[in-house]
Amino acid sequence: MTGFDLDQTVPLHPLVFLEDGDEVTIGRPDVDSYGIFPGEGAELVRRLVAGDTPRQAAAWFERTYGEDVDIEDVLAGLEELDLVRKSGESVSAKAPVRFAKLGAALFSPMAWVVYAGLAGWALFLMAFDRDLRPSYHNIFFSDYYMVIQVGLFLAAIPLLFLHESFHALAGRRLGVRSRLRIGRRLYFIVLETSLDGLVAVPRRQRYLPIVAGLLADVIGIAACTIAADLTRHADGSLSGAGRFLLAVAFAALLRVIWQFFLYLRTDIYVLVSTVLGCVDLHGAARQMVRNRFRRLFGRSETDESVLHPVDRRVARWYSWLVVVGYTASLTTFVLAGAPVLYRFASGVVGRLTGDAVSTTQLLDSIVFGGVAIAQCAVLGWLMVRERVRARRDRRLHHVIV
Repeated sequence: MTGFDLDQTVPLHPLVFLEDGDEVTIGRPDVDSYGIFPGEGAELVRRLVAGDTPRQAAAWFERTYGEDVDIEDVLAGLEELDLVRKSGESVSAKAPVRFAKLGAALFSPMAWVVYAGLAGWALFLMAFDRDLRPSYHNIFFSDYYMVIQVGLFLAAIPLLFLHESFHALAGRRLGVRSRLRIGRRLYFIVLETSLDGLVAVPRRQRYLPIVAGLLADVIGIAACTIAADLTRHADGSLSGAGRFLLAVAFAALLRVIWQFFLYLRTDIYVLVSTVLGCVDLHGAARQMVRNRFRRLFGRSETDESVLHPVDRRVARWYSWLVVVGYTASLTTFVLAGAPVLYRFASGVVGRLTGDAVSTTQLLDSIVFGGVAIAQCAVLGWLMVRERVRARRDRRLHHVIV
């Protein structure tokens, strides 16, 4: 830690303060670095911002609350959060957030009318036409693995970007910056929109940016269903394009259902933890699960008292959901996913090594196998990257008490 002169004012960057119950979030929106302070701790930081020296602020704290404070420890925490200006560093200026007006337009009253109209139209079509209802049969719009796999993969890309764009734009309309990155949930590869600045926004205003991606999915499903109906043949049967659109819609519906698997830290998990006022619910749950295993084998436990009180209370039931969820996912993979992968793999190998194989089948197997290998490689890279980040970056969640 850089040494502080307790009789000199502390050079701080412009900070934001958001009160939430007995706690206050303090941070820098320009770099998305935030910490959660108890109310009295936040008042101490406000004194430093107002120009008190650390010694003066500590004396004020003792007079006001009747308790001593380790002011050097507080300063170290502020420095770790990058809230203290380093020597020669200029005062940070918050740059305007791009596409804020577009975000405001996408979630304006008129836009909500359009979204409701699309959803209502699609539901009407599904109610009166069985061909347009979601079904796993929709996935098999072609007899070729390659066409199904590549077609759905390519079609999913714009829908995934639409999902993440709605997250980002819903946040940007509030002045919150965003970043898009690739992540992993167990053995699923996902796109993630980072909206760290939401912690400095009143809680009720966070809900729309969190669920905006699900809104985009619903819009995409509705649009595909309507387009499939509009592209029918003259005799009323579904066209090839229509069958493909229904396959895309069904795949999108599966992604919506996937969002309710809270233990995979999906959008619904973020919504629930935000409503409950959690800070790092999943991390707290994992620690509790590890402690249960440690008790089972007679090993010493990690201290759960350092966890955020809300996280500790909610994690008592959420930790069991994590165990059940991961067990169900892994069991499903072993009993269903692995056999399917084996059949696909053996089929591909059989085609590549067999003699009586057509050129189309050979090409189908090569493309299918190549895409599968690429997905496994990306998953492996993400797992390695997570381990490297876990060792290098210990400041993902700051809870200063």
